Amino acid sequence: MRDWIKKNASLLTALSLTAAFLVAMFFLFSSDNYFLVLLPLAGLVLTLFLLKLETGLMVIALLTPFAVDFALVPGMKLSMPVEPMMILFSAIFLFRVLVDRNYDLRILRHPVSVALLALLVWMFVTSCTSQLPEVSFKYLAARLWFVLPFYFAAVQIFRDRRRVWQFFWCYAAALVVVILISTAKTFGNYHDLQTLHRVMQPFYNDHTAYGCVIALFLPAAFHCLVSRNVKGWLRVLVLGAFGVMVMGLMFSYSRAAWISVLAAVAVYFAIRMGMKVRWMVLLFGVAVSLFFVHQSDVLYKLGKNKQDSSYDLAGQVKSISNISTDASNLERLNRWASAFRMFGEHPLLGTGPGTYQFLYAGYQRSYQLSTISTNSGNRGNAHSEYIGPLTEQGVLGTLFVLCLFLLTFVTGVHVYRSAADERVARLALAFTLCLLTYYVHGIFNNFLDTDKLSVPFWAFTAVVVAMDIFAEKKDYSSKKQLSGGSEKL
Repeated sequence: MRDWIKKNASLLTALSLTAAFLVAMFFLFSSDNYFLVLLPLAGLVLTLFLLKLETGLMVIALLTPFAVDFALVPGMKLSMPVEPMMILFSAIFLFRVLVDRNYDLRILRHPVSVALLALLVWMFVTSCTSQLPEVSFKYLAARLWFVLPFYFAAVQIFRDRRRVWQFFWCYAAALVVVILISTAKTFGNYHDLQTLHRVMQPFYNDHTAYGCVIALFLPAAFHCLVSRNVKGWLRVLVLGAFGVMVMGLMFSYSRAAWISVLAAVAVYFAIRMGMKVRWMVLLFGVAVSLFFVHQSDVLYKLGKNKQDSSYDLAGQVKSISNISTDASNLERLNRWASAFRMFGEHPLLGTGPGTYQFLYAGYQRSYQLSTISTNSGNRGNAHSEYIGPLTEQGVLGTLFVLCLFLLTFVTGVHVYRSAADERVARLALAFTLCLLTYYVHGIFNNFLDTDKLSVPFWAFTAVVVAMDIFAEKKDYSSKKQLSGGSEKL
């Protein structure tokens, strides 16, 4: 028992701090003197981050699914308690990098990192030219405190494969609890679709983000389930967690999440059959081109579908292609049309990061409005991880996003096919498929401006890059391992 405690000291510390934070959050929302509650915990977190950043990362992962928006100061909401922790983590990480000067430069030179840095620099440029500079710089700051801990710091931390699974299960365990709570709230409400879309609140804003994050975790959870290294009672726990996630995905009623999982399954078989990435990209490009060539016929047929969103799973599936009466689909098309009109006026620099929801109202057309349309910008943004940057950061914004996603996918497939250690190869494939679910989901929604999705998304990207940098490749001799080679991964 003593050896087990010693071996899992970081995880136990993370669990203890998470429990303390959850108790503190209860008192925070039931008391006006919240600073008296937060100050001791802030000191504890500061001490932890100074001594052991790795454990701090696990604490944030555990807390993120339970985090809720709270206005510490008037006019500025933060996801409590994780966003203040991310800000503190980022500051300490940067300070340590500048003082110790021991950051592995291979990380910064990696193609994925170069694409990410280029995107951040372009976001800064478009923030300077933004129509709402204050909004854009706040948006940029939030993006920085997402990527600094969960990408640039995490890549070094994840050179040890145990850290990868500790992070994954910290977030996944908390997510399972949220799924169980949300599912319990569906009892007696199966015929009320609006209630079913809100049962995951206050932890997740709506059913689309909730379904998206579950889809994001399913491939890696399935990998754990079939892994030969997971045995006994641990396999039972993994099976239970996987079953809860599948149940949560089903009752999320998120059609985009369902599509993203099916896409991941299809790509999995394509990769296992040895299909080249270039052929996958080419097939996708051909499909998109065919849609635009025959869009009139396609839209005509889609317009004949009258099946609205439904609590019935079969009806919900049929409603995916309903663009004539389904309010959700109509509103998404309205947001996209507004985004393209904004892009037409600002094609090079866009309107500025984070500005879409404050500016799109004037670009709506009455004939495209749905029953859930609003001018207040309080129901999400452009509903696309690709169209949003096009509107807010111009052509280069979308190109950088596409490059980042494609380079990460190519890297993951490369590691799967070149890693000397079969465990590393399978792990790379699992997390690449996790990210693929978000790439597909990003066609219909965008959530990287929220902590709920940014934390796992950037961390999973860091996993793929870490395995590419630190894992031994098949064409290397066993005596010439890279620093932090396969014995750590």
